[in-house]
Amino acid sequence: MQLTPTLSRSTKLFSTLCFKSLQKPAACSPPAQNYASEEINAYLALRDRALAEAEKLPTESTLKRAAIANDFVADCLKPARKPYESQYLTESDAAPERERCQAVTLRLSALRARVAPREREQSLAA
Repeated sequence: MQLTPTLSRSTKLFSTLCFKSLQKPAACSPPAQNYASEEINAYLALRDRALAEAEKLPTESTLKRAAIANDFVADCLKPARKPYESQYLTESDAAPERERCQAVTLRLSALRARVAPREREQSLAA
């Protein structure tokens, strides 16, 4: 006799869990939004550090590293699609950073133009 109530409780629990999994996912809580924006801000800091290193010692490898970091940040700053808004920066925060990405791209191309002739001269001298 005790098996039946246990079975009905477990069946009820199973149906409740199945129903909850079919419901729309709730929007991320503020701590989750905070975490996503902190992570993106960390990528921004890494990009800025890579750019500073490339400006200090402009070699092909440092320029490439800074370009990769800038491209990654640019991907993180794309406008958010519907279910993922909480995983992106707000538009008011992302717009200036997109402009910064464009400025970094221009700066890297200028540095690359300066480095290319110097590296060609070194390779010819060797």
